[in-house]
Amino acid sequence: MEEQQAEDAGLKAAEERVRFDDLGLHPDIEDGLSSMGFETATPIQGQAIPHALKRKDMLGIAQTGTGKTAAFLLPTMDRIMDTPNDGKVKALIIVPTRELAIQIDQAAEGFAYYTGITSLAIYGGGTGKEFAQEKKALTEGADIVTVTPGRMLSHLTLGYVDLSSLEVLILDEADRMLDMGFHADIMRIASHCRSERQTLLFSATMPDRMRNLAHELLDDPVTVQLALSKPAANVKQGAYALFDHQKDAVLVEVLKERNVKSGIVFTSRKRTVGQVVRALRKAGIKCGRMSSDLDQSEREEVMLAFRQQKLPILVATDVVSRGIDIDSIELVVNYDVPPNEEDYVHRIGRTARAQRKGEAITLVTPDDMRRFGNIEKLIEKEVPKLEVPKALGDAPVYDPKSAGTRGGRGGRGGGGRGHGGRHSGDRRHGGGKSGGSPSGSGQGGKRHFKRRGKPDGGQSKGA
Repeated sequence: MEEQQAEDAGLKAAEERVRFDDLGLHPDIEDGLSSMGFETATPIQGQAIPHALKRKDMLGIAQTGTGKTAAFLLPTMDRIMDTPNDGKVKALIIVPTRELAIQIDQAAEGFAYYTGITSLAIYGGGTGKEFAQEKKALTEGADIVTVTPGRMLSHLTLGYVDLSSLEVLILDEADRMLDMGFHADIMRIASHCRSERQTLLFSATMPDRMRNLAHELLDDPVTVQLALSKPAANVKQGAYALFDHQKDAVLVEVLKERNVKSGIVFTSRKRTVGQVVRALRKAGIKCGRMSSDLDQSEREEVMLAFRQQKLPILVATDVVSRGIDIDSIELVVNYDVPPNEEDYVHRIGRTARAQRKGEAITLVTPDDMRRFGNIEKLIEKEVPKLEVPKALGDAPVYDPKSAGTRGGRGGRGGGGRGHGGRHSGDRRHGGGKSGGSPSGSGQGGKRHFKRRGKPDGGQSKGA
């Protein structure tokens, strides 16, 4: 009943915009939002923050670009403001990739500017010195720690991680983590977390495995769900029906004809990234690659060059289809049709941001036609089909009812305020809990706030 009411409220909130100063957040957090020019919450923020302030477990379904990072960071910081400033980890955020970990950590730093709350991102591929810094943060240093599963397990197995004061466990892009095979890692990390915690689970899609994960981790959750947004109207979409051997030549022509200053070419497989990069460089097109097998320094170097437009084209797997936050991307090319329909929306959502115009081109082979037809049904639009250059020979006729030779792969499987009223329950993994509503939190009413000073010794971010 409560879940249905939350979903009904979500539909109403999608039409009404809530002001941040009406949400009952701590004044120091409101100061940070004001200084950043944030006045009005997005629909996911307006729906999720009041429930999170009441310390409810939550399942949030919203695609990237909707503002869900602030939807879980702001109420988490509000809760941290009323906890003892003892240098222990208060919030643990688990994410699939180092890029997303860095992005969330940067957002946390901005929102926490006036609060004294500290944060650190922990992800694989760093040096021994960075590992030692991470160890210090996990034992005595940062309030908010954002981690990738593998790196966090490396620290947990060494036995020194102190999660005894953990208030909130957050999983962001949980569906992507399941796709990447992190279910067992997530459950191992959760088993180390304090049972009397709040758990917030965010996902862009809701396959059956996500429902199972929510059942394992959440206790009497509220569900907040936004409908999957259609691609922005200012994204010009197009598709080529072609044979596999024609893909490289068409891609080269598309990029050269448009003289792209900032574009992403998405592939569905790591091994295809190298192949595409070689084809583009042979054609004289400057490009870089981004996939999960690159080490940390290589990734950071490539992303910096791409952000600065020193590298006009990025060839990437879906590791960057979510979480990348660059407003100037002009073109997205789907070298491969995405493995499911929602990923198409996520990929092409990397362009036409911040009211800019953008273009999205998809290369569709006979094996991909049925899957692309399902994408057209999802977005409720027939994507215009472009003509393959005659010099490349005959091209197939687009037929979305065609099964090709292998067909589509289908969908994914894969001392705080309000101490009273909390009690331990039963949970299959990591212990259970139920949370009472803190006095005066959420909508309406003013609370007595205390200001959380900086840690002794002027502790800096991630110290």
